Amino acid sequence: MSRVARGLSLVTGGAVSARSEPVGPPALPSGAGERWRLPALDAATLAELFAVHPRDGGWAGFLLAQLDTQKPLLWVQERMAILESGRVHPPGLPTFNLIHVEARDARNVLWAMEEGVRCTGLSCVIGEIWGDPRALDFTATRRLAVAAERSGVPCWLVRLGGTANLSGARMRWRIASAPSLPNPLDLKAPGLPAWDAELFRARGFPPGRWSVAHEADRFHLVAASGDRALGQERRLSA
Repeated sequence: MSRVARGLSLVTGGAVSARSEPVGPPALPSGAGERWRLPALDAATLAELFAVHPRDGGWAGFLLAQLDTQKPLLWVQERMAILESGRVHPPGLPTFNLIHVEARDARNVLWAMEEGVRCTGLSCVIGEIWGDPRALDFTATRRLAVAAERSGVPCWLVRLGGTANLSGARMRWRIASAPSLPNPLDLKAPGLPAWDAELFRARGFPPGRWSVAHEADRFHLVAASGDRALGQERRLSA
């Protein structure tokens, strides 16, 4: 039996846990002296992520840095998303415990994602959809959000070449790659990855836009690329 077939058996056979009570999100820092952290909801739900350019794969690093890799990860890709943006490369992931599904169209992606979030044996479900297919409407995203909140399995819907139309996602991000930070050991080598992250809709959080990097299991603010002198890094976190 193939890895995908075993994965689909795992997904379709998953049980649904009791509904967890949502917890209010923490407040964002209000002063420069406070420790900054990336806005995130405490309870599992559906989050939506838009790539600023459909062929900018920086969103993957931003997303993977937030995931729990102790359990298998279900990654569903629409066929058109694979053709336009590329297939998942397992050696580049933080975990090899990956279940990868290639779906024919958006309707099949949404079905696989909804079945996946009902399986408590998964750490997270990621789905990639190209463009603005008719099957991807408010009802479909609302179903994903409710299923994720009931099971406690986080769900990420990645939109490639799509528009931010009506959605039931609790958080909606727009992500672009930024120049990597300087490498303190070799100025000619790339340093920590960085992103331009815009949170344009979220439950309980005001919208915002930040230049961020990830190090030591947390995100921190960095100076925007145009504000940083050559070979110099300026961290804004405490």
